[in-house]
Amino acid sequence: MDGSRVATTAASAALVGLAGLHAAWGLGSTWPLPDRAALADAAVGTADVPPPAACFAVAAALGLAAALVDGRPRRRPLLRRVGAGGVVAVLASRGVVGLVGSTGLVSPGSSSPRYRRLNRRYYSPLCLSLAALASPAVRRR
Repeated sequence: MDGSRVATTAASAALVGLAGLHAAWGLGSTWPLPDRAALADAAVGTADVPPPAACFAVAAALGLAAALVDGRPRRRPLLRRVGAGGVVAVLASRGVVGLVGSTGLVSPGSSSPRYRRLNRRYYSPLCLSLAALASPAVRRR
């Protein structure tokens, strides 16, 4: 397996894992935090967790992103590359916005000090790393 395939496989696997985590949150899990208030503060930066439908929507988007980065649909290369480009653009934008401390502009209310600290230290670098790992999917034939 070449390096670009290893990168896209890693990105796709991480996106599937994140989709599963969001689906679990939609089902009521608070893992890895002890309760809903702690989850809301750490993962969203608000006092309340989003409704289950929002968690499932994010899980579905992450699952679709994983499929595109993994090279699906195989018989639609233009759709696959454009979709993967969208995934890379969204992840990179999310990472940059978080690093510069402007997440509140795109997600109003995401402003708790704990969330902002976690966002700069972990969430934004993760998004940038996933964007970099997924980027070979944009040009893969």
